[in-house]
Amino acid sequence: MVLVVYVCPNFTANAVKFIDVLSGLAGTRFALIAQEPSVLLPPDIQTRVAGFRQIPDVFDADALTAAALAIGANLGPIHRLIGAVEALQVPLATTRERLGVAGMSVEAALNFRDKQRMKDLFRQAGLPCARSQEVRGRAEAVAFATACGFPIVVKPPDGAGSLATFKVHNPEELDAALAAMPGASALLEEFVVGTEHSFDTFSLHGVPLFHSLSHYYPNPLEAMREPWIQWQVVVPREVDAPQYDDIRQAAFRALQTLGMGTGISHLEWFRRPDGSLAISEVAARPPGAQILTLIARACDFDAIAAWARLVVFEEFVPPQRRYAVGAAYLRGQGHGRVRGVHGLDVVQREIGHLVTDFKIPQIGQEAAGNYEGEGYIILRHPETEVVQRALLRVVSVVRVELG
Repeated sequence: MVLVVYVCPNFTANAVKFIDVLSGLAGTRFALIAQEPSVLLPPDIQTRVAGFRQIPDVFDADALTAAALAIGANLGPIHRLIGAVEALQVPLATTRERLGVAGMSVEAALNFRDKQRMKDLFRQAGLPCARSQEVRGRAEAVAFATACGFPIVVKPPDGAGSLATFKVHNPEELDAALAAMPGASALLEEFVVGTEHSFDTFSLHGVPLFHSLSHYYPNPLEAMREPWIQWQVVVPREVDAPQYDDIRQAAFRALQTLGMGTGISHLEWFRRPDGSLAISEVAARPPGAQILTLIARACDFDAIAAWARLVVFEEFVPPQRRYAVGAAYLRGQGHGRVRGVHGLDVVQREIGHLVTDFKIPQIGQEAAGNYEGEGYIILRHPETEVVQRALLRVVSVVRVELG
């Protein structure tokens, strides 16, 4: 029996999905390390958890190691120690190396987690990326901004998902962004003009076995700055078309450069107005924002189960792509709680046959305060243009009322 230990800070909806699938794998025993008590899990999942440790901070490698040792003392040798949260990848790798568990090394995990280190490796490998510099004070920041020119992007060196990320246009905004950084340093980047996309890959021992890509409408940073924008993500059916050959080649080289082994990676990239590429960053974990669901619907397969078998048993059967898929994120404007959701009847009447998944904002729900909003509607069709037009219809008629 393979002993699988999964680590997560909290039992979010996504975390519960991963736990449900992993704990149900035949031929395994499942254990869990988390910051919340296991009684918060659904009862049927609790019965499948052979070992559990609650610790105050799963991002503390020493505490994580102690918890894993305790589980191993009760259940035997740990064969897999995994987690889907980006900030966990370095402490997970540290714990694996201490306990002799197979998986991504600390050096590789740092390549993915430290964004300036990542950009340095990209430049050494001749991969296209934005100019950047990690700074530790205002003087260094001003020097970079002067050399690069405004606007620039300011974010934490280990940031993820556009959190604490700012587009700044002048020295005053630069000072405000530096003051908002959670640590002593900040990563400053050239602001890349162009369309933003993702490139998601299932890899086994460093070999890409399957990939997908998506288009963001608009860029997440723009969506963060403009609260009226209803963000959209489209996974086209034509992923294997020649127009994506350049990013395919660059993405696979980027993964090799960083040391991707077995698992899912999420790479974000830009297409500049002149057609050239710029890789933004790469994460060694499954994508968020429902992108894994979009990939699953595009290929009619269980993407979470495929990931689980990949990381646990090193097995993966590439699926066949059949559809274009897209998500419209339902975002209320303003502050407060959801008071109403309008326009769903129009969506149901006009394009209800395209809907595969949805999360409708609930009355009384607190505003999310991010570009993913309070809910989403996922659509699919064999033709990419049909999905794109339908998404535009969704965001034009659905309105989430806050107050």
